[in-house]
This record gives sequence, C-alpha cells and structure tokens, in this order.
Amino acid sequence: MADTKREIERKYESDDSGLPDLTGVAGVAAVLDKGVAHLDATYYDTADLRLAAASLTLRRRTGGSDAGWHLKLPVAPGVRDEIHAPLSDTVPPTLASLVRSRVRDAELLPVVRLRSERDVRDLVDAEGRLLAEASVDAVRAERLSGGSGSAQWTEIEVELADGGDPTFLDTVEKRLRKAGVRPSKSASKLARALAETTPRGKNGKNGKKQRKGEESPGEPVTSGDHVLAYVRAQRDAVVELDPAVRQDAPDSVHSMRVATRRMRSAFRSYGKVLDRGVTDPIGAELKWLAGELGVDRDREVLTERLTAALDDLPRTLVSGPVHTRLDTWAGARRGGSRSRLTGVLDSKRYLTLLDTLDALLAAPPLRKAAAGKPGKVLAKAVRKDFGKVSVLVEQALELAPGHDRDLALHEARKKAKRTRYAAEAAAPALGDPATALVKSMKSLQTLLGDHQDSVMARGTLRELSAVAHAAGESSFTYGVLYGREEQRAASAEAELPGVWKEIRAGALV
Repeated sequence: MADTKREIERKYESDDSGLPDLTGVAGVAAVLDKGVAHLDATYYDTADLRLAAASLTLRRRTGGSDAGWHLKLPVAPGVRDEIHAPLSDTVPPTLASLVRSRVRDAELLPVVRLRSERDVRDLVDAEGRLLAEASVDAVRAERLSGGSGSAQWTEIEVELADGGDPTFLDTVEKRLRKAGVRPSKSASKLARALAETTPRGKNGKNGKKQRKGEESPGEPVTSGDHVLAYVRAQRDAVVELDPAVRQDAPDSVHSMRVATRRMRSAFRSYGKVLDRGVTDPIGAELKWLAGELGVDRDREVLTERLTAALDDLPRTLVSGPVHTRLDTWAGARRGGSRSRLTGVLDSKRYLTLLDTLDALLAAPPLRKAAAGKPGKVLAKAVRKDFGKVSVLVEQALELAPGHDRDLALHEARKKAKRTRYAAEAAAPALGDPATALVKSMKSLQTLLGDHQDSVMARGTLRELSAVAHAAGESSFTYGVLYGREEQRAASAEAELPGVWKEIRAGALV
C-alpha cells in the first residue's frame, strides 16, 4: 500500500567544506548530529527518459529511515509529492499505475544508480520540535542505461519538517548564502546524474526529450501555431492530471474533463486550421473520455445542489426521511466508481488516445488557413461561434417558458462554452477583445448552467418523490424543493435578457 507526503526542500552546491554553522538561524535552538546514513538508490525510467522529461522520479532505495520505492511528482519549484511503497524486487503496481500516462506501453528500466553518504543534522526549536533536516550528501552516480560513465559531487540539502512553515527555508538560505553556499543548478540528484552521464547532443539538456517526433514549440506566430499551442496545453493537462485522478484528488476529475472538452471544442471551432477529417475521430474519443469522467461527476454536482437546498429549508418543511432518500440516490452508482475509472485510464482505448494526440501534435494536419495571420483567421472563427450563440439565445428568448425553452437554453449554454474555449485559444493573439469575450461567455455559461442544473434537479425531485410515495412516505418536501427550483429557473430566465444585451453591446470580436 502506498502513502503520500508533501516534500519541501532546497538543494545547494557544496565545496566539500561541510555544513555551515546553523545555530545562529532564527528559531533554531540546537543542531543535532544524527549520524551518517548510507543510501543506495536505483532510478527507473523508460529508454527515452519520459519520466525525467516530466521531472518525475521513480526509485528503489535502501538505507536510511525510509527504505522502499519512492515516486516523486512535481508540485511547484522545490515542492514535490512523494509517494512511498514498500521494498520489492519489481516496480509496485500502485506506482506503475501513477506513471502510466507517461510510460504507456514502454518498459521501465534501471537508468541510474546513486550511492550517497548522507551526514544528517536536525534543526530543532527550543521545545525540541523538528524544524528541518539539513544534510551533506556525498554522491556517486553510475549510468546503467542510455549513457555511460559515472559522476560524483557533494551537495547540501535542507528539507522542511512535515507541517513546517516554508518561510523557515528562506531564513536558512540567508545563512547559507552568507556562508558562501549557493543554490544547486540541478533540480534533483537524478537530473544532475543524467546531465553528467549523457553523451553530448543526446536527449537534450538534463536528459530531457520531447515526445517522439514532436518539436519543442517556440513563440506562436501563425494561426496554426496558436491553435496547436492550445491543444498541446490541454493534452499536457490530461497527462499531468492522470495521477491525481487515480488518487481521487479534489477537482482532478473535473479538471481533466474540462481539458478534454477544450481540445474537442478547439478541433470543431478551428476546422479551417486543423483538418476535421483527422480531428473528428479524435474528438469522438475525447467525448468518450469526458463521458467516462462525468459518470459520477454530474450526479455529485446535483447531489450537492439538492443537499444544500434541503439544508436551507426550515425543519417544519422537512417531512419524512428525505435526507436518507437523497443519500441513497446519491450513492446508487458510487460503489466501485474509483476502480472503474482506474480501469478506464488503464484501458488500451485511453492509452491509444494519448498516443494519437501525441501523433497529431508531432505531425499536425494543417490546412491552408493555418499559415494565415491570427488576427484574421482566429477572429473569424471566434466570430462564427459567437454568431451561433447569438442565434440560439435569441431563439430561446422568443419561446414561452417550458420544455422547448429549456432545451434551447441548454443548447445555447453548450455553444457559449465552445465560444469561450475558442476565445481562450485566440486570446494570446487577439488580446483584450478575446479576453473580454472569454469573461462574457463564462458569465453566460454560469447563468445558463444554473438554469440547466435546475432542470435536472426538478427531474430528480420528481423521481425521488415517486419513489417516496410508493414507499408510503410523504412527498411534501420534494414538492417544496421542486417549487424553489422552478423559482431559480424563472429568475435565471428573467435575468438573461439583460445579461445578453450587455454581452452584445460589449462584443468586439
């Protein structure tokens, strides 16, 4: 079983003179000698160093207090989530799963062996509480595959204690700098080992390599450049969010789902830039993935809405076991949902989709307009999408309240979302007008989204009321909640003409 901890540390170059005296650092009452630990770590990666390219490290280490397998995922500079699994002879399935979006069908091989003598000091406060661990590491690196040779160096590492204040590391750094110690040029031991044992010109700096066939993008110039930059960012988001989704991290499923929608919208909005004969089948697969990600998400959002509405009712209006009935409905499809979603992310279909997106970006199906100026090509596409929103909103406003208007507003919401994403992709090229449209479409999407949520909530309340009535329970409260949802929908519909008039007046695309 794997467990996770947040690692916050800083690394410094060392001239072998050891650790400077840190007893004068503010807050440090004592520096305790914890002895020397002998660490032996083997780092695993694919032959083309996909994990290193993404600043991920996977290692098997013996020695020290935390022997075992460690997977480190970058969070921010100097901050990583370290996932630990017990020692074993092969890569633990739990950790292999978390790097699958990078590794896919490739084999994980031992690429570097690092043996370190770590001289450890604990920095503690007046009450003996650990503030940070400072160490001097004498490192010997040996390349096992993809290169040759060895390297050795000495570095200083300062790791913040669990739950510590990150600003304490700033205080320690001031003392180290005053002593002539400077931050390391390498983000990790592995990065330095790869850099010093990789033949010049192979795999790029620090062992990093682009995905096969994909060139490192420069500043976008043409329309095609801008659209591909947007698609690439969404592809990267899906790959990077994969481990978080597998770990059921907050908002990860929703964020991945949004990335798939953004890509799909870009393909449809910019059909004059990327050949839809190629992108439409990919869009269909992205729709499938979004659907799999949304199986539980939509019900979760609806549950939160109904629970909040129920909690807002006076007790005198709550009749019968409504909370229990709502909880039963909410949990009806939740069982095994995480393992089901993990199965989707391990599926051949999903991994093939990732490979297909890589291939698209490596050899994009550019059409003639891709070489055109963004101010003309992208603006035209955004205007076209906005025009479709305009037609749908105007048609919806002409309809009487009811089922047909609900459907029309739902279609307008989907087109508003697509227009928003098209404007997002164009914003770096078009500037303020596109940015303003993104904001406008987001506000329209929010208003129409609340209306659609009300439509869905009323359908669910009818369902729950019927089940409760059949069970001999009171359906009174469901009727009260239904009436309130009707009022929320009516309020959104009443607000729409004014919001739409303001959006039309400010639309400059």
